[in-house]
Amino acid sequence: MQITKIGHCCMTIEDQGIKILTDPGVWSDLSLADLNNIDAVLITHEHSDHYDPEAIKNIVSKNPKIKFISNTAVSKLLKQLGINCEILEHGQNYQLDGIKIEGFGEKHAEIYNDFGQVQNTGFFVNEKLFYPGDAFTNPGKKINTLALPVCGPWSHVKESINYALALKPNQAFPVHDGMLKFSGPFHMVPKKLLEENKINFIMPELYSPFEI
Repeated sequence: MQITKIGHCCMTIEDQGIKILTDPGVWSDLSLADLNNIDAVLITHEHSDHYDPEAIKNIVSKNPKIKFISNTAVSKLLKQLGINCEILEHGQNYQLDGIKIEGFGEKHAEIYNDFGQVQNTGFFVNEKLFYPGDAFTNPGKKINTLALPVCGPWSHVKESINYALALKPNQAFPVHDGMLKFSGPFHMVPKKLLEENKINFIMPELYSPFEI
């Protein structure tokens, strides 16, 4: 199995002549990626850093026979684009031309209460690679390689490390790290939730004084 990381949570997985793409989101630099000859796209959930309609349309234009595999929530969004989707959810498995794909997990990890807690499905690909999406789901299986989320408004480093230690994969590599280039996700969530509770959230410009 060969994995090529494209950015954030987007990667290609190539095994036994099959090429799979994961989570083409807005923080994935798809302009530099080889988007030809893709057999299937796995999408864990609907957040824009994992699901970008424009990127998906571009991928379909290059691969008209491509298959999409995801959960019910994402499937509904794909149907709005005129794209059919094979449903794969927790406890289910799917055979993609000899490649076994298993679904694990049901909900996005908590950001704050139910904010952003959409349906999330992690994927275990051919009993080698486990990619949990935005969650710390334990599939209860031996894992060779773990795509480990390392940064997000729903996690911190301690959780990521403990998650990897609990799963005990042979190896791990970082995903969900595209936001390290931006401050937005770490500012947007507290701004929204605090201002809903009448607390103004100030985002000062560097080196620019502001009054209090």
